[in-house]
Amino acid sequence: MKYISTSEMATRWSISRRRVTILCSQGRIKGAVLTGNTWLIPEKAEKPKDMRRK
Repeated sequence: MKYISTSEMATRWSISRRRVTILCSQGRIKGAVLTGNTWLIPEKAEKPKDMRRK
């Protein structure tokens, strides 16, 4: 399985890097792994729904 960084995923999903980090820390991105200070996200992970909006 190939992993990518929060910066790369933020670019793909058109959201901020900080928002991707928050989603990882909340466990909302399946397969995301914290290695040291870096989140590694599976390349084919799906963007979770934004629960802040109805």
